[in-house]
Amino acid sequence: MLRVVLLLLTGTLAAGSAQPGSKNTTKPNILFIVADDLGWNDVGWHNPDVKTPVLDQLAQEGVILDQSYVNYVCTPSRTAFMTGYFPYHVGTQHLVIFPWQASAVPSNFTFLPEKLKGLGYATHMVGKWHLGMCNWKYTPTYRGFDSFYGYYNGAEDYYTHVVATGLDLRDDKEVVKTKNGQYGTYFFTDRVVDIVEKHPADTPLFLYLPFQNVHQPLQVPKRFEDIYATVQNENRRTLLGMVSAMDEAVGNVTMAMKNAGLWDNTLVIFTTDNGGWIAASGNNFPLRGGKTTLWEGGTRGVAFAHGKMLQKTGYTNNEMIHAVDWFPTILAAAGGTADAGIDGVSQLDTIMTGKPSPRTEFVYNIDDEFPTKQGAIRVGDYKLIEGYAGKPDGWIRPDNLTDTKADSGDPFIGTWLFNLKDDPTEHHNLADTMPDKLKEMQAKLAEYRKSLVPAINPPPDPKSNPQDWGGAWSPGWC
Repeated sequence: MLRVVLLLLTGTLAAGSAQPGSKNTTKPNILFIVADDLGWNDVGWHNPDVKTPVLDQLAQEGVILDQSYVNYVCTPSRTAFMTGYFPYHVGTQHLVIFPWQASAVPSNFTFLPEKLKGLGYATHMVGKWHLGMCNWKYTPTYRGFDSFYGYYNGAEDYYTHVVATGLDLRDDKEVVKTKNGQYGTYFFTDRVVDIVEKHPADTPLFLYLPFQNVHQPLQVPKRFEDIYATVQNENRRTLLGMVSAMDEAVGNVTMAMKNAGLWDNTLVIFTTDNGGWIAASGNNFPLRGGKTTLWEGGTRGVAFAHGKMLQKTGYTNNEMIHAVDWFPTILAAAGGTADAGIDGVSQLDTIMTGKPSPRTEFVYNIDDEFPTKQGAIRVGDYKLIEGYAGKPDGWIRPDNLTDTKADSGDPFIGTWLFNLKDDPTEHHNLADTMPDKLKEMQAKLAEYRKSLVPAINPPPDPKSNPQDWGGAWSPGWC
């Protein structure tokens, strides 16, 4: 017992002896769950009207991460998760990768599962990719995953699995044409359970589960909508049903891991990829803004860690964590180390024992591409936004950005300085009243900007047309 405690205190979790009830004799299993567009106020531990009993229990038994930051939209956050670099250092800082773009995270970046394979892990992915697919070398099984079951692009119909006239569903490299009419969350969960049941006991498991829920289109089986029968707004009722469907799926995964004897030695990391999209009925109250914006509602994400190896549990941790940190944190849990020079820092001691975060600042985003020319950083308690902060409803409308007022009357292009400790909902712009602090923060942002990599943002490529690839979005055209 003393040996286990010492290993926990020193952060060398992966070298520890077996946890009780676990088949794994060395390294922890790692379950990395990413919800899509899950709002701050769309989980039960923030809002009791949302029915997420499984996630609530995991969060409350583990450690709720109350200052865990992500990027403002999908591709940038997933870049951070998989590489440990801020997207503006990769070229994926501008919006998202669209199906018709010859765009991807460049192949010179080593992905997290590649590192974990080198540490002896089996690596499996089920769900949404959204990191590029125009060439096979950019797809999951070429970037470290032993298996992939899911879709390449950012969204699709939950029942037809079609986006922009093309089918987007793969089992490893093969197009799946047999799931039309079946709800994606159901059969994705079935695949995860199958992976868990077949997993060899002597091999540590890394399972990356980026859910489709709750990204639009808003679709869910009626039994989940019925949980919220008193919610009058139809879109909001559907979205809440999608949250509960995801909660049930997580419950089925955790039960499978328990039945397989893997659970007691499993570290769970749960995070959203960005805030809820207000235009699609996401709710980030009391935070300002949502998905596509640099306001806290778009970038401060719901997150928790869970596992019997955590030494301090049952509390809310307010230490600063950023999406880039999960890469080195997971590697540290697995007994490895990240390469020098990445942007992420290991937060293993922070989530294991509650020690102060090694992070004191981060970059929300830096982008020089219209219409989202922007730069934003946090240093200590202070936050600076310059340029495009984001319209409160989350819509990006290039045709009306000449108007400096959003529909609600809020400005969305300008300069803002906030003290987030005193003003977490960003109501008091200090740019005019604290000129010295403003200059200090602007100098810091200018220094970060020096390392900006130009955004990878090519025009639509007609060679991507799924009708030329058997009706499915397919690699091979770039």
